[in-house]
Amino acid sequence: MVSGMATKKITVTIEEDQFDRIQSLVTGGEAKSVSGFVQHAVGVALDDVAGWGALLSQALIESGGEVSAEERAWADEVLGISSRSGQPVA
Repeated sequence: MVSGMATKKITVTIEEDQFDRIQSLVTGGEAKSVSGFVQHAVGVALDDVAGWGALLSQALIESGGEVSAEERAWADEVLGISSRSGQPVA
């Protein structure tokens, strides 16, 4: 975390096993604190999402742009997905 960066205290719910594993990392000196671990994990996840967004944008540019309604309908049919619900067709 950058020194002086504004922070906000929040409450999150995670699985007990996940908390235990994080606490073990803190106890073992591999993470400074639970909050520090979570801040790092959130940062990595946000960077990951941004990276995938950039990759998708570049792929769309290289492949001719956004998917048309016809292309989406074809893909839904091939994948067996109902266009209305987004659920697989039984």
